[in-house]
Amino acid sequence: MSWKVEVDGNTCIGSGMCAALMPEVFELEGATATVVEGEVSPDEMVLDAADSCPAMAIEVLEKGEVIGPRP
Repeated sequence: MSWKVEVDGNTCIGSGMCAALMPEVFELEGATATVVEGEVSPDEMVLDAADSCPAMAIEVLEKGEVIGPRP
């Protein structure tokens, strides 16, 4: 099983929180974050990164269902 991770480049403000928490998944590219690999193994830290995004620009999906950020 894997999770799909997406960053909305139009919403991202480039705070770098995601890249600081999970540099193997996220990187800052200019003023916005991007995903290094679109599919990752399930990891609580990926959800933590989505939760910590101040712009709510990260979406984590499992089998097409949004699981992050968490409410």
